[in-house]
Amino acid sequence: MLRFKSLDKLCSYIGLVPTTNSSSGNEMVGSIPPRSNRYLRGMIIESAWISIRTDPALVLVFCNLCKRMRLKKAIIRIAKKLLNRIRYVLKNQTEYKYAIV
Repeated sequence: MLRFKSLDKLCSYIGLVPTTNSSSGNEMVGSIPPRSNRYLRGMIIESAWISIRTDPALVLVFCNLCKRMRLKKAIIRIAKKLLNRIRYVLKNQTEYKYAIV
């Protein structure tokens, strides 16, 4: 975890950020990139599906996200939140605690 300076760099390595194409002032945002660590991405996304069943704070965030976007996009956002928690736990050598609503 110390290898990545920020959460954005870690998310980019795993493949949880969308591709962007820009040309002459036009910017198009695409889907998640194919050239990333697909095994880690799959594990984090599967863990996000499990965590929305058990963590009350993530359930609340997921329900709010589902009101304005599709399920797959919402679970990518939950995966980013879960990855941020994993990064914090590994970086600070602390125990994972469920967030209390």
